[in-house]
Amino acid sequence: MTIRLEAVTKVFSGVARPAVDALDLTIEKGQVCVLIGPSGCGKTTTMRMVNRLIEPTSGRIFVGERDVTKADPVELRRHIGYVIQQIGLFPHMTIAQNVATVPKLLGWDVARIKARSEEMLDLVGLDPKLYLSRYPRHLSGGQRQRIGVARALAADPPVMLMDEPFGAVDPIVRGRLQEEFLSILKRLSKTVILVTHDIDEAIHMGDVVAIMRDGKLVQYDTPDRILAAPANEFVADFVGADRALRRLSLVRAADAVEPGGASDGFSLPGSLSMRSVLSALLAEGREAATILSEDGQPLGRITLAAIRVRGAGTAVS
Repeated sequence: MTIRLEAVTKVFSGVARPAVDALDLTIEKGQVCVLIGPSGCGKTTTMRMVNRLIEPTSGRIFVGERDVTKADPVELRRHIGYVIQQIGLFPHMTIAQNVATVPKLLGWDVARIKARSEEMLDLVGLDPKLYLSRYPRHLSGGQRQRIGVARALAADPPVMLMDEPFGAVDPIVRGRLQEEFLSILKRLSKTVILVTHDIDEAIHMGDVVAIMRDGKLVQYDTPDRILAAPANEFVADFVGADRALRRLSLVRAADAVEPGGASDGFSLPGSLSMRSVLSALLAEGREAATILSEDGQPLGRITLAAIRVRGAGTAVS
């Protein structure tokens, strides 16, 4: 479903400046929108107003054609998936009971809930036979995060809200979870609002990125366009001086090959990003690499010269 915010404002009692100030924002169906900005910019407040965990002071918020500011908030939240950094699993419940929380509230029958719980664990890469009867204390941080996502998806909500969902896991696990969950969300065509403070996570996860400052939207565009053409000095400083390198991380090697023969036997998988190819070429002292398909067949080659041109080029349309 499309999410649309129209002149949404939030003023907290006793605070002069609005936390969110007349925000207009549209997120198309199936998009992942990342909200990012300095601490206190209003990104988390914005996301929490969508499911009415925070009540807007003024403005309208639509999920599909429904104005959620006029909906019953408890009923609303049963149809919006919500994943937080702390995960929030109920410690006294088994994994099966945790995943079944919303389907049970919606009145699903026992057989349907059981089948859905098994399906959700399969989806997030955990064996239902091994995990459904366990308790959260028996799981690692990464496994608990997977269960948090499985629970949020259990009732098949069209919209997902994710608040720093990978912040509590170590960097190695975080990268893997980002890849897996991005694949899941895309496959299921969910509309997602994700809040993060990590610019690399934002450009990797987002179809669109909303950069906020002092409750206002500063720039809203694709990651590539934001990196290639920051709206102002604030955005340029925020995304970093190495934004050309960050742009290279958005492009898969398989999508950037040029015709050519073997490169002295040096080859790399096409699943790597252009940034990773650059690192490999520099580390090996090479000028070019042959890029291979998933089945090991040569697709073409990538040269250092081509990477430099792409890194300095204009935004991809």
